[in-house]
Amino acid sequence: MTVVYNAVPENCVCVFFFFPETRVVMTATQEEITETIMTTEMRHAHNAPAGGHARGGGRGMAAVWQQVLAVDARYNAYRTPTFPQFRTQYIRRRSQLLRENAKAGHPPALRRQYLRLRGQLLGQRYGPLSEPGSARAYSNSIVRSSRTTLDRMEDFEDDPRALGARGHRRSVSRGSYQLQAQMNRAVYEDRPPGSVVPTSAAEASRAMAGDTSLSENYAFAGMYHVFDQHVDEAVPRVRFANDDRHRLACCSLDGSISLCQLVPAPPTVLRVLRGHTRGVSDFAWSLSNDILVSTSLDATMRIWASEDGRCIREIPDPDGAELLCCTFQPVNNNLTVVGNAKHNVHVMNISTGKKVKGGSSKLTGRVLALSFDAPGRLLWAGDDRGSVFSFLFDMATGKLTKAKRLVVHEGSPVTSISARSWVSREARDPSLLINACLNKLLLYRVVDNEGTLQLKRSFPIEQSSHPVRSIFCPLMSFRQGACVVTGSEDMCVHFFDVERAAKAAVNKLQGHSAPVLDVSFNCDESLLASSDASGMVIVWRREQK
Repeated sequence: MTVVYNAVPENCVCVFFFFPETRVVMTATQEEITETIMTTEMRHAHNAPAGGHARGGGRGMAAVWQQVLAVDARYNAYRTPTFPQFRTQYIRRRSQLLRENAKAGHPPALRRQYLRLRGQLLGQRYGPLSEPGSARAYSNSIVRSSRTTLDRMEDFEDDPRALGARGHRRSVSRGSYQLQAQMNRAVYEDRPPGSVVPTSAAEASRAMAGDTSLSENYAFAGMYHVFDQHVDEAVPRVRFANDDRHRLACCSLDGSISLCQLVPAPPTVLRVLRGHTRGVSDFAWSLSNDILVSTSLDATMRIWASEDGRCIREIPDPDGAELLCCTFQPVNNNLTVVGNAKHNVHVMNISTGKKVKGGSSKLTGRVLALSFDAPGRLLWAGDDRGSVFSFLFDMATGKLTKAKRLVVHEGSPVTSISARSWVSREARDPSLLINACLNKLLLYRVVDNEGTLQLKRSFPIEQSSHPVRSIFCPLMSFRQGACVVTGSEDMCVHFFDVERAAKAAVNKLQGHSAPVLDVSFNCDESLLASSDASGMVIVWRREQK
């Protein structure tokens, strides 16, 4: 890369970056060029001999480059306001250099010193950071639709984790919740806090999985790709297609849905689904991925063909209210459940476009979150007044019967509900993962066939106002421990081990410049997608073992 300086006003220079794929000419301030050169010089000056570094040192450096990249990402909105495409290229190069530095194994003191100086340099150049979601940070995050591949695409078929992934995804317990709860209580009374439920083949199963720790298993090699076609409007939902490693969709408050393909390289936006006149609040893939259903603040739900992006049907909300969430009935994808702003849950037949008779019920507030159990017999719904309701779902008729109500916290909106029949292969524990605006991620145990919930534990995150979501990791491994992933208003993605009694935090991904609203794993956990309130979607790649 050749850098040519030409004098221009206001202490700026004209810099010619040669990128073979784009051949673009961009400008940058003298300070920004100095930052990049400093990083490159530091990399060469302190480059350690290859090999011979302890595994712990590599992991430590990986954590530091994540912190440095997070600082860069948060200041990125202030760079080159008239050349937004430069910001994406800039963060790409920073990510590349920092990954290379992570492999060099620099001394811890040098890492900390660099992080401190980096923060001071950016603070002096751009001033103090504004609060997440503030007007300045929000309005300046204008990175137009330049979708940049951050890592060289490699053949995912060589990843051994892909083997058997499809079978693992649907391995769920379908037994009685009541019997399951009785067994769990009996076992939990006799085991130390935080330990897994033992099985007769526990040691053999762990030997099969290897001795990789949960922290190592969920270590990430950095950003794989950034999608920013929805910049300036929040992306409240991002989802990989079912049993698919490379197909991704996300919806935006700009009123559109993007269908993305990560392979072959470079990752691309296949098509953008347009038709809603207001923001898209939620969407869901059908079991076979041939259709998507979306809900919108324009008081309609739409059915889309994923193959060509056609809108098959538009269905108005029965109450004429804003639609806030949706989910397919897991066994019968002809039925979709939606929640609206008039406190109602409706079961809709997407073939007829009509509400199912007996398939409606009223909550205490605006319905923000929905989730079925795996067999599709229990439905949970959360509202903006802090309540979670369970419903019995009649598989033959689609009728809803209200069963139980839990007040998570009065007045704290329940923004996400995820159900799981098994937490891991050694922890058969029907559970519910709930986000509420309490600065906590909550894990509940399902104790009977009516969906009664009992708090198991909580994990600290930052969430007081944004609609943050969380998920269980899709694969049930034989490793000791089980992992959940959540967004957070601190602009990070957090991983927690639900079976670890103390220090449950497993990993933290930094790189977003706004509150992280949603997360999604692909079916074999090789890629994780996260979306934020500024419209950015980051795809993270797990380290190859």
